[in-house]
Amino acid sequence: MLVYILNKYGKPLMPCKPSKARKLLKDGKAKVVRKEPFTIQLLYGSSGYKQPITLGIDAGSKTVGLSATTENKELFAAEVEIRDDIPKLISQKRQYRRDRRFRKTRYRKPRFLNRVHSKNKGWLAPSVEHKIKSHIKLIDLVHSILPITKIVVEVASFDIQKIKNPNIEGKQYQQGEQLDFWNVREYVLWRDNYTCQHCKGKSKDKRLNVHHIESRQIGGNAPSNLITLCETCHKDYHDGKIKLDFKRGQKFKGATSMNIMRWTLYNRLKDLYSNVHLTYGYITKNTRIQNSLTKTHIIDALCISGHPQAKQLEYYYHIKEVRRHNRQIHKANILKGGTRKLNQAPYLVHGFRLFDKIKYNGIECFIFGRRSTGYFDIRKLDGTVIHRSAKSKDLILVSKTKTLLWERRENSAFLSSLKRASAS
Repeated sequence: MLVYILNKYGKPLMPCKPSKARKLLKDGKAKVVRKEPFTIQLLYGSSGYKQPITLGIDAGSKTVGLSATTENKELFAAEVEIRDDIPKLISQKRQYRRDRRFRKTRYRKPRFLNRVHSKNKGWLAPSVEHKIKSHIKLIDLVHSILPITKIVVEVASFDIQKIKNPNIEGKQYQQGEQLDFWNVREYVLWRDNYTCQHCKGKSKDKRLNVHHIESRQIGGNAPSNLITLCETCHKDYHDGKIKLDFKRGQKFKGATSMNIMRWTLYNRLKDLYSNVHLTYGYITKNTRIQNSLTKTHIIDALCISGHPQAKQLEYYYHIKEVRRHNRQIHKANILKGGTRKLNQAPYLVHGFRLFDKIKYNGIECFIFGRRSTGYFDIRKLDGTVIHRSAKSKDLILVSKTKTLLWERRENSAFLSSLKRASAS
């Protein structure tokens, strides 16, 4: 395991081996400033020898790959799960806002000129904006522990119409599936032949509704997420009398996010750092195939850095981004007597918070659930349950909760390649 070093003024130096770090700490020449990844700061002046380090970034809408390499060696590797709950929280906030206005029962004129997207050019949806900020936060983190000299980020451009129809060309791009239809509802009714897709017209109900297969909040209003139902079947479904066995068509949520965020991410990085470069997915794929490497986010980031033959680390960091605070004070539902139940749990429960990293029977894991009785639900980041009801007395605190949860894992692809090499 590498130990990352900062000089006396907090500037990053080249990492060292644990043996050297132990000696520096024992002699009182350094102090620990970060446990994950383990980082020490020198207490004496040192210029330090530096090498050119390239940071490769495999940008993504759900998972980000990071790899910092020199010409011969990999110095940092991480796979990051970024948050994907922003649309749900925004939708919940909107509902609370509307409920609050109805409770006040006051007349409020409709307002249309006070919207954020009407004021600011270049406005992005909150979910996309958060993904971009998450990428930048991760890059800043790597910069804080390594003297990065070059950044290479892979931007992906998805032709969604080409994915739907591989033979599309020319003016067909301007003549989509909803051509000559007034709206999505009219197109869906025509596509389903104005017939209920559940009872096939057996109910004799001529009133037709367009039903979301997945909720609008998750699946949106795309035609692939809509289906025609008669009003009888639609009502019976929402009353729980019948079940529907329909699967929605292809989703392009991730591809759409990447199309929106790619240039914004690149331009913001150029404003922050001097040596930023672009690469594309087909170049990464070609590099990976030529060097006989497996397909993972970390390997892609290694190829993006431009040093696919650099000696890989035997481990990598799996990082999960979580929400630390819930600022909602009360529950939405009003109890008898006009009172509202508090929504927030106590700050500390038996000395622990949600997502604290702890050690239980020698296993490092995280608190995913707390009970006031002193029993905790503890798990790994991949969801593996360590104990459903562990006693607080048996837990040892490793580190307090943060927005980024760190877990060190074995680099199985690298270890398997070593075994194949030794066997041959």
